[in-house]
Amino acid sequence: MDRTQGGAPLLGLDAVVIDSETTGLDPRKARIIELAAVRLSAGKLVEAGSFRQLIRPGDESIPAATIEIHGIDDAAVAAAPSFAEVWPRFREYLGPGVVIGHTIGFDLAVWKRECDEAGLPWSRPRTLDTRLLAEIAAPKLAGYALEKLAAWLGIEATDRHRALGDAVMTARVFLALVPKLRDHGIRTVAEAERACHALTAVLDDQVRSGWVEAVEPPSRLDTERTLRRFDTFAFRRRSRDIMRTPVVFVTSDISTAKAVARMGREKISSLYVSDSTGATDQPRAADTGIVTERDVLRAIDRLGAAALELPVGEIMARPLISVPADAFLYRAIGRMSRHRIRHLGVVDEAGRVVGALSARDLLRLRAGEAASLDDEIEDAADPHGLSVAWAKLPHLATALLAEGLSGREVAEVISRELGALSRQAAVIAERIMRDSGQGEPPVPYALLVLGSAGRGESLLAMDQDNAVIFERGEPEGAEDRWFAAFGGHVADILHEAGVPYCKGGVMARNAAWRGSVVTWQARVEHWISRSNPADLLNVDIFFDLRAVHGDGALALGVRQAAFDAAKGQAAFAKLLVDAVRIPASRKLFGGIRTEGGRIDLKAAGLFGLVAAARAMAIRYHVMDRSTPARLSGVKELVHASAADLDALVDAHSVFLDLIAAQQVEDIAHGMPPSNTVAVKLLSARAQERLRAALDAVAHVDDLARDLLFQG
Repeated sequence: MDRTQGGAPLLGLDAVVIDSETTGLDPRKARIIELAAVRLSAGKLVEAGSFRQLIRPGDESIPAATIEIHGIDDAAVAAAPSFAEVWPRFREYLGPGVVIGHTIGFDLAVWKRECDEAGLPWSRPRTLDTRLLAEIAAPKLAGYALEKLAAWLGIEATDRHRALGDAVMTARVFLALVPKLRDHGIRTVAEAERACHALTAVLDDQVRSGWVEAVEPPSRLDTERTLRRFDTFAFRRRSRDIMRTPVVFVTSDISTAKAVARMGREKISSLYVSDSTGATDQPRAADTGIVTERDVLRAIDRLGAAALELPVGEIMARPLISVPADAFLYRAIGRMSRHRIRHLGVVDEAGRVVGALSARDLLRLRAGEAASLDDEIEDAADPHGLSVAWAKLPHLATALLAEGLSGREVAEVISRELGALSRQAAVIAERIMRDSGQGEPPVPYALLVLGSAGRGESLLAMDQDNAVIFERGEPEGAEDRWFAAFGGHVADILHEAGVPYCKGGVMARNAAWRGSVVTWQARVEHWISRSNPADLLNVDIFFDLRAVHGDGALALGVRQAAFDAAKGQAAFAKLLVDAVRIPASRKLFGGIRTEGGRIDLKAAGLFGLVAAARAMAIRYHVMDRSTPARLSGVKELVHASAADLDALVDAHSVFLDLIAAQQVEDIAHGMPPSNTVAVKLLSARAQERLRAALDAVAHVDDLARDLLFQG
């Protein structure tokens, strides 16, 4: 994971914390006499392997006044190396990531001056300043000197005014500030940078004193981000990095049946066909063919079982389309797309086939970060571990979008990981219950995610929607009390990990969202037979439920019973649709209504579309969870308004695409993700798609009411 990105979490940051000791406090004259640094790894201080080096300040004597502060005199540095000798090692230690310091603008200024005088190249790192962060976290403190912050935060001051001691203290101050910054809604590097830039008076004073800007201006970061958008795996990895070797060759006279059997044994989806294969003579791509699972299926579709008796030479594709082993992956992707194929040969400089590359290989590579995140979630032993893992999600979403995945596909990944996070929160909560003497779960149960997480449509602006179903027990009985405490722990863990409490109270900690199978069945019966609109707030998302931990059969049984009870209940479905309100999103002459230049696409489109699709699915017993699948299922059953339903599927895709892209852009700029989209920043094509999507949902409530009474 590239920790230099603005979305990198403060809680799990990989960074270097520095300090410099100098001959004075004027950066235009001061010389460096000591450099030190320590590392933060995954948000924890690693003192082993720290950097500490005295530096000889040329022919300049160290003033007595500064010796009194840090105790470093001329004798101490007489045999020390010069700055020019130390800087390359120090710069290598810093690496490409975030550098943290206290009043770091001073350090940057003296570093730059020393580099200029030594004729060394200078490039500033991405930085954070604990002095500025402290003012954000506690704007009313009497002072922000390092020792005052340490005292305020309960940190012991050791080896003060020596570079390594101050670097370690600064690291501990930073780590202590992180939870306080979270309370102010600051969770990422970019959010911290954005907040620091608001301290204009402090920054102006520092610049007037000759310091370098403590936090880099947004315009420069924007330029870097623009360049990084193109730094995806396809432009950094080569075909040889992920190709499968060795490839499996067969001769052209082998029967298709034997070829299929060979694929099964080797667990591969293609064979390479050549009649000139030898132990040392690899065939050239021009003399090679390929037969894939799809070729076999097409032959069987055309000829039936007789196709299996054909030699593979009659159904293979030839010549083999290939890509050089040293070609970047974007060329392989482009070649697959242009030829509409899923397999490529990989060739050496002589054109000999040395490997194979498939769309599955590319997908496996794309999924690498998601798999890593899933592993980190499952390995997390406490809320902090979950927080560190979960904070990587924006980076993952950014990478997936950069690689061309749709908003819908990214939402599916996020939803699955939210399920994994909820599952691990339950595991941790169970341990807390055991350790506190409350024992194991008294009966089998299932933890559920509801709403967008259940549908597979969550993006980065989310909160909790969860519930618990347990096998048996009365409301406020022993079982219910156990699960009330358990639900409270789950909610707290998720909140600490970065998934906020649900403002509507849809959490298992609340009595309305937990209960036995019998209790849930009674609730469903009440919803369907005796509800009025006021009773149905948040009820509909129950039908999106998906079990993420525990006995999934309990959840499936309750969900099936709920859909069975609601089947054909048009009046209940109509109550759900009646709650849908679609605000006007278009202006008189076709423009898009915005507030502050943005449109809330959840309010203007997604909410009503999703609710209508859910209501129709309940009415017609369409058990699918996702909105597009529900709309398609309804279309197959009602045989009416097909074009309107297809337009809603397209609109749903447009909304997710635009929201996802805006969210990762906002996070990169230090803004919290939301469901609003800046319309004027969209391309002409994107604005056209948005207008069509808004038009499609403008009357979704009326369409849903009409379709509820079809059939």
